[in-house]
Amino acid sequence: MLQQLLFYLKVSRPGLWFATLWLYLLPTSQMETVWTSIPFWVGLVYVTFPLNFMVYGWNDSVDYDTDQFNPRKDSFWFGAKGSKEELEALWKPILLVQILCIPILLYFAGWQFLMLMAAFVLINGLYNLPEKGLRSRPPLELLCQVGYVMTATFSVYINQVPNLPYITYFYLLLFAWQSHLIGEVMDIEPDRKADRRTTATILGMKKTKLLIIGIVSIEVSLLLFVYKDLIFGGMLAIGLLWLLLDLFWIYKTQTYTVQQMRLFGLLSNMVALASMMYVWYSGCLLSVG
Repeated sequence: MLQQLLFYLKVSRPGLWFATLWLYLLPTSQMETVWTSIPFWVGLVYVTFPLNFMVYGWNDSVDYDTDQFNPRKDSFWFGAKGSKEELEALWKPILLVQILCIPILLYFAGWQFLMLMAAFVLINGLYNLPEKGLRSRPPLELLCQVGYVMTATFSVYINQVPNLPYITYFYLLLFAWQSHLIGEVMDIEPDRKADRRTTATILGMKKTKLLIIGIVSIEVSLLLFVYKDLIFGGMLAIGLLWLLLDLFWIYKTQTYTVQQMRLFGLLSNMVALASMMYVWYSGCLLSVG
């Protein structure tokens, strides 16, 4: 039983929980009363294991062949590497977890949550269709990243806080695209071995890294000139400098080792924690400058 539970936890990729946590906390920025709110903690728990268990478990269930070539799988950072039998049966615990969570979330978030959940399931379903899923139809897989942005909308509903500015949703979409493309760069070799089409396998590593640099450049510009936040904008500018060094001087188009990817995962979590704390306490993304 313990082994099975640890497998389910690994499927949810705890090393990547920071993304949904970051998005969930954003709309509650500077609202210290949320720390004593039951709905806040209910929502926060949901965007950790239950939500990620569904998202990544669904993806793992249809990516068995591809994941066999992926050296970074079978870890709490990047996900489980289940057998065919385990993955074929994975839909049952995923569904059970959602059935247990949905009535509670509906009670606290209201009927809007059902609409949000329906849209979320639709997006993930289109992404993970076994044969014609958008995950293998570049660049349409990037459109599905709007599902991550919906985590912020979920936070708005369950915490009953003001909605975010449209420009902030655009910033979050850029953040989701950037994160997804970084994952594709890390998986470019196993994806090619499995004959899977992604934006990275089509463009190649150099052009994909240039695309990431372009996206992050837009993010930095938004933070500095629209939100007028020098601290968060400066933090992201340092990240942009690293991306430039990575492409033109350090790794260039070399494939990262598993150890390097784990190190990047650890560092990204540390940066995410620092940025999460700053964004929450400053409220810098709640309004434009």
